[in-house]
Amino acid sequence: MLNSSTHFIFSRSIQIVILFSLAGCAPVISKQIREQVKPDLTFREVLNDPEHYKGQMVVLSGVIIETKNTKEGTLLIILQRPAGFRGQPKNVDESEGRFLALDSRYLDANVFAKGRAVTVGGEVRERRVLPLDEIEYGYPLIYVKEIYLWPVIEKKYYSPYYPYYRSSLLWRSRLHCVPHKKKSSK
Repeated sequence: MLNSSTHFIFSRSIQIVILFSLAGCAPVISKQIREQVKPDLTFREVLNDPEHYKGQMVVLSGVIIETKNTKEGTLLIILQRPAGFRGQPKNVDESEGRFLALDSRYLDANVFAKGRAVTVGGEVRERRVLPLDEIEYGYPLIYVKEIYLWPVIEKKYYSPYYPYYRSSLLWRSRLHCVPHKKKSSK
């Protein structure tokens, strides 16, 4: 049977675990920014007419295509992806287009590199037309208020036969490394 002090400690530890779990589930863009976003505003609407939504706050997620440091700040070209848990871009082959994110700070292009996932909270500024291969593409320009660079998670895959394969290699290497004794000539 549990005594009252053990019960108290157990119930408090459960509460602490739940509290930390919920804190880990919070969106990466601040509540202050998210409260300014119209929930029914879609990326497609912003893409089609950025001038109409000028000054509107948005939260968008995607994958960096290119990073350029300019006199204005760091300009990220981002392939939009639907947002999943906590605003993280989903790893899917879906996109409604591209957008530009302009951060007034210097962001290192080796950190904010091609292929990295980001979530951007910012203000729609204008449409910028830039060359994209052999066409001119109209990008909505988002002025960054907050940006979150998602950590890279390395996935390692091992063969189910890995331990056996490795041990056979060790056995073979030891077999070949056995020094030969010279025969003495008498």
